[in-house]
Formats: sequence, structure tokens, C-alpha cells
Amino acid sequence: MKRLLTILLLVLCCTSATEAQQKKKIGNETPAQKQQRMSWWTHDRFGMFIHFGLYAMPARHEWVRKWESLTDEQYQPYFDLFNPDLYNPKEWAKRAKAAGMKYAVLTTKHHEGFCLFDSKFTDYKSTNTPFKRDIVKEFVEAFRAEGIKVGFYYSLLDWHHPDFPIDELHPQRPPTDDKGNDTIYARLNKGRDIAKYRTYLHNQITELLTKYGKIDIMWLDFSYPGSHPGKGKEDWGSVELLKLIRKLQPGIIVDNRLDLDEYEDGADFATPEQVKPSELKSLYNGMPFETCQTFSGSWGYNRDENSWKTNQELLTLLITSVSKSGNLILNVGPTARGTFDYRAERALDSIAQWMHVNERAIYGCKEAPATFEAPENTMLTYNPVTKRLYIHLMKYPSGSITLKGYGGLAKYTQFLHDNSEIKRVIKGTDMVLTLPEKQPPYTIPVIEVVLK
Repeated sequence: MKRLLTILLLVLCCTSATEAQQKKKIGNETPAQKQQRMSWWTHDRFGMFIHFGLYAMPARHEWVRKWESLTDEQYQPYFDLFNPDLYNPKEWAKRAKAAGMKYAVLTTKHHEGFCLFDSKFTDYKSTNTPFKRDIVKEFVEAFRAEGIKVGFYYSLLDWHHPDFPIDELHPQRPPTDDKGNDTIYARLNKGRDIAKYRTYLHNQITELLTKYGKIDIMWLDFSYPGSHPGKGKEDWGSVELLKLIRKLQPGIIVDNRLDLDEYEDGADFATPEQVKPSELKSLYNGMPFETCQTFSGSWGYNRDENSWKTNQELLTLLITSVSKSGNLILNVGPTARGTFDYRAERALDSIAQWMHVNERAIYGCKEAPATFEAPENTMLTYNPVTKRLYIHLMKYPSGSITLKGYGGLAKYTQFLHDNSEIKRVIKGTDMVLTLPEKQPPYTIPVIEVVLK
């Protein structure tokens, strides 16, 4: 009897697991089809994020409205005076291309609710400001002209929309002591209807994916279920929204912030945000990743923020991402006049100098096979098509470097920046490379190993 019960329980568990697996699939794409759809993204590895909106005018962080609890009336002057007269997306695109960025994602609408496109569902848009232009349209045209793939960021939050319910992240949230008071939230949200906002959200996504041609990435941000109160997949209508996105743009790649973790195909890539290089890992719940990072501590333009990353730190982020088979998307927050901050330009120029000669160690590369051990103070990237291994010298080892176990695996070694030979000596199973005493003129020199 006991054995029979055990068998029945196993059958029931297997049945439940099968049913759960069936429920966790939204579409019918095969793994091979998904791999093909994402092949350009996993090859290109490096993109540009652009956070631009009304928050560039106060220049105190893109969350300034929430942090300072600004009302619609207090925030209105930024809309009334918005006029980025020096906006030139062609210049943006040229800088992105020079830096080796293969795709770019623009904030079409951030949490503040202001739209950079000419939406017919709101008056709160760039075409109604003194600027009078569709920023998204010009962005798409300029970046496509440079051969850069385009993506749209769209905030699921909206602090301006009258039907978006006030929650703990809203500028008009109650005082800290009353955050968990449902009665206060009910009073604050009287007359607000999440269903109406949900329709607005789906309508605007439809506009974005039908008015501007082929869109390569949809970056939706973000879900916070279980808060007091929060918002998740039911509020956004996430399953229906994802189906809509894939119907309108079958080849598009979508991030993982729709609160659809229980679905096998609820997202295409994970988005570890502002994490340290040492915290990155190859897969996140089975998904490849794109780490989103800023040059400084803010996403939007922040005039007085001074914690800007060095060229070494930025390149370390890029190399680490690729060494874990992931991508890096690096953010620029343009000024209220529509230009890149001089510090961002300086950072992009430094990356451009390195990428110009070292891009082979990034594009098409991934985590190196376990066969290859990374020497101390180095990182490895590997191109499985060309069968070349790249040793990134994070700290330059003047004199020589020993590659343990590489003895019978390599047929040639050279610096990548100039293809100059690096002499090698085989010692047993190891290979010893003789390096010049003086470091080459690059922040992180790269050795290219041609494998047998």
C-alpha cells in the first residue's frame, strides 16, 4: 500500500510538473529559432543606452521628481521650457559607432511620463514643447544611417498619467510612516483606474512598434510586485503585452522586466544593473545577460555628480561581460540642450581608441573553454568561429607571462593592437611569452593567441 501511494504521488508530481511546464510557455518558438533571432545581439556585445527627458533640465538625477516629491505643477516648467536646441542625433550616432557600439536604446518615455515621440494618446510629448520635434523619429533615422541597430526603452511606470495609481515609488506617495496604510492609498487613488492606464500603455507600445520601421530591442522597465502597493504582470497585462510586441515585431529582443519569470519564454535576456564586474555570471536563470551601466552614478544628466568611472573601469566592465558570454550597454545622459556631457565624450573617445584596435577580442566572442586557464591579473575572451583566444592584460606583467597548459594548443601569439609577434617558449605543457618591459600605449593590452 505504501509503495502504491508513493507511485501515485510520483505520477501526480510528474503530471503537475508537465502541466506547469506547459503553462510556462507563451509562444511556440524553438530553442534553435531563438538562437538565430538573437545571433546578432550575442555577436555584437556592446551597445549604448541613452536616458533623455525633462529631468535633464533640473540636472539632479532622472528620479528627481520622486526624490523631491514634485507635483505636476512643480514639474511643469521643465515641460514648458524644454528645448534641446543642440540636439543632433547624427552626432550621437557617430560617437556611438566610433566607440564600437553596435546597437543603441533610447528612453522613449521614462518614469516621469514625458514622451519623446509624437504619440496620439497624450499631450505630454516633445512635439508639444518649444522644441516641437519627434526625438525618437530622428534618433531612429540617424542611428540606422550609421548601421547601428535601434531599440526602445519604455517605462512601465508613469508619474504623470492621471490613471496610474499612486504607490510607494510615486512622487505623491504618502509620508514614510503611512506607506503601508491601505486606507490612505485608497483615498489617494480615488478615480484612478489601472485598466485605463494599461490600455494607454499597450496603445503606446503599439505606436512605437508600428511607426518607426524595424525595431531590434524592446527594453521595458520595470516591475515591483508585492510592495505596498506595487505593480506586476497583472497590472501591465504582461503576457498580452509580450504577445503584442512579438506580433508587431517578430524579430525583436525583449528584456526581463515584465514580471514573467515563471514563463520559459517570458524574456530574452537578463539585465543586471550597476553591478560590479566581479558579480557578473554567465547565465541568469538560463538566460544570457546584458549588464546596464552608467559612466557615473546617474542615468539622466546630473550636472554635479562626480563619481565618473575611469577608462580602466569601463573597459573592465566590457571585457568582463564578454568573458562571461554577456553584453554591456553603457549609458549616456544628454544635457538639456541635447548634447553629450564633455565627460561622457571624453569617456567615449577613450573607449573608441581601445576598440579601434581591439574589437576582435569583443565581437563574436564569449567565455573561453575551461581548457584555458586565465593567468593572474588577466581575463579571457574566445571566438569559437575563428578559434582565437584573447588574453586581456588587466595589469601589465612586464617581462614575461606563463600560460599553464597552453603548450600544445597554440601556433602563434601576437599583440592584437598591431599584430606584432610575441615570442613564445614551450616548457612542458606550459607556454611562456616574452613581453616588452614597457606596456603598449593602451589601457588594457590584448594578446591574441592563434590556436591549432
